Amino acid sequence: MFNLMKTAVLMAAITALFMVVGGMIGGRTGMLIALLVAVGMNFFSYWFSADMVLKMYNAQPVDESTAPQFYRMVQELAQRAGLPMPKVYLIDEAAPNAFATGRDPEHAAVAATTGILRALSERELRGVMAHELAHVKHRDILISTISATMAGAISMLANFATLFGGRDEHGRPVNPLAGIAVAILAPLAASLIQMAISRAREFEADRGGAEISGDPTALASALDKIHRLAQGIPLTPAEAHPETAQMMIMNPLSGGGLAGLFSTHPPTQERIERLLAMANQFRR
Repeated sequence: MFNLMKTAVLMAAITALFMVVGGMIGGRTGMLIALLVAVGMNFFSYWFSADMVLKMYNAQPVDESTAPQFYRMVQELAQRAGLPMPKVYLIDEAAPNAFATGRDPEHAAVAATTGILRALSERELRGVMAHELAHVKHRDILISTISATMAGAISMLANFATLFGGRDEHGRPVNPLAGIAVAILAPLAASLIQMAISRAREFEADRGGAEISGDPTALASALDKIHRLAQGIPLTPAEAHPETAQMMIMNPLSGGGLAGLFSTHPPTQERIERLLAMANQFRR
């Protein structure tokens, strides 16, 4: 129920942002059109955004014959979690990362890069995939997929407002400085919405993944290794579609400093410390 409420709040917030930008482009008429577009986008995102994200990453489906060890690992973890078997995908990218997507556990998919399969031990990879299945179990995947799709649409609409300007309800051109401000602030607001939802969600998925795998230290070790390796290897689709970065187990975007303040992922060291504390509780 709580995640359904979060989804509703997310959709409402994104819709409001659409209307603000629409108002900058065409006054009240633009706001109404933006509202209709937002409603359509919300509907589209619910049903098709998972396929869109998988296509962005050129993710290829695999099964027991094409990737037997990886597929069986996901199958075993899904059984442990009490989940239906998700679709399994591989992404031919050197950067080590993984994500889950779909609208519910019955229509879920998990994807991992070929880089993460090479970089991690079997035990560490098991911890990562358990983390992704925890997202599925917690029904986080609809929220993350919709927010990724809608944040990208907001950025596109804001850029349109800047390039082509707009008019108010009386047909007068809008203040160009106001248009520039919207172009900057609308995507930022969308990012803040994503960040507020995503950070807490990652901690919960770490905890849930550790419970599914029964091995918190494996996930802690995987996070440490991914953090060190991912910094030097760009994930090209994520750089092209930064709104999808919050879906990953580790922030794949380059850049630090101020950008780190707006990261959709909590600090890796804090995640590791929580997992190690959890491992100590397991030993008692």
